[in-house]
Amino acid sequence: MKIVQTSEIPKHIVTEFFIKHWGSPKMVISSGTYQCDELDGYAVLDENERIIGLITYIIFKNECEIISLDSTVENKGIGTTLIQKVEEAVKQKQCNQIKLVTTNDNLHALGFYQRKGYRLTELYVDAVEIARKRKPEIPLVAENGIPIRDEILLVKKLI
Repeated sequence: MKIVQTSEIPKHIVTEFFIKHWGSPKMVISSGTYQCDELDGYAVLDENERIIGLITYIIFKNECEIISLDSTVENKGIGTTLIQKVEEAVKQKQCNQIKLVTTNDNLHALGFYQRKGYRLTELYVDAVEIARKRKPEIPLVAENGIPIRDEILLVKKLI
């Protein structure tokens, strides 16, 4: 498992990863609209130099927001490794907290982040309806059958 900054990977490869996993590199969440293939981040590459995990984030003043986190291989520590890498990097930049948003249907992510020390702090009711106006390809219902409607903010204090 090799970890590299996303800036070390040809942009078209990062863009293709987001198209495959998210429909496009555009991420629409309550804090804004982001071009994930242009953000700071890290990727985990397999032995064939293919991306098997990717995280992107932004820093604003002393706060970091994770915009995306993907692992194509479950239960191998890829997500944990990427989260730790970002936490270490942003601590060096004097960030005192890290936050992220996920949707109400993403039960796996909610459990994962809470195990990593993130706390549920806010609920944005019907936020996904607003996001669909800017990104219509967001599905109405998740693969697990849960309607995708709300966003949940999770925060971890770093200091």
